Amino acid sequence: MANFVLAYKGGSMAETPEAQEAAMKAWGDWFGTLGSAVVDMGAPFGASTAVQSDTSTGTPIAGLSGYSILQADSLELAAKLAGGCPVLAGGGTVEVYEAIAM
Repeated sequence: MANFVLAYKGGSMAETPEAQEAAMKAWGDWFGTLGSAVVDMGAPFGASTAVQSDTSTGTPIAGLSGYSILQADSLELAAKLAGGCPVLAGGGTVEVYEAIAM
């Protein structure tokens, strides 16, 4: 088994308390379907910037909105598990990366 990082991009933010509660329920329900595959539920990201090779910081970038880490037998299975992610319903995407053990 390997670990896979799910990198979330985009998706809409819930604007009302009711929508926020529904969104949290959707995430909880999805994580519940994943069971023991969940290594780290992850977290959303806030503001970001890029650090360049000359160590100066760039301008804020539109990038990742959050992450999770799953364990799966293959990249294909990890991608299949990611297919139920609530970020997809909000117009976002999920990129799946295998984390290489060192």
